[in-house]
Amino acid sequence: MTISTGTLATGKQAEESACRYLLDNGLKLIEKNYKCRGGEIDLVMRHNDSIVFVEVRYRHTNRFGSGAESVVKRKQDKIILAAMHYLQTHRKAAAAASRFDVISIRDNFGKNDIEWIQNAFQA
Repeated sequence: MTISTGTLATGKQAEESACRYLLDNGLKLIEKNYKCRGGEIDLVMRHNDSIVFVEVRYRHTNRFGSGAESVVKRKQDKIILAAMHYLQTHRKAAAAASRFDVISIRDNFGKNDIEWIQNAFQA
């Protein structure tokens, strides 16, 4: 699937592509677009016994860096804050180990190149 133009549509399609990719790789979807006052998590998934908080980034080109490179410290802090809120409000999930993954998607002549970085950063 190729990502179409338009910021909101592009983001939604990138998240759908990332979700399908992770489902195909054995993860189970818990929630999409978890929002709280401190931030947002694109995908909350389960991988074996762990809760995985996934940030999805799409880039048309890598001219200004990859999608993964755009998950800077400030963005990481917002994701961590949202993950802490999620774990506090979902007590059952709080008992599991958790990690932060990044899915970086780049358009490659109409085909998506997907890079999955597990344990991309630490809380």
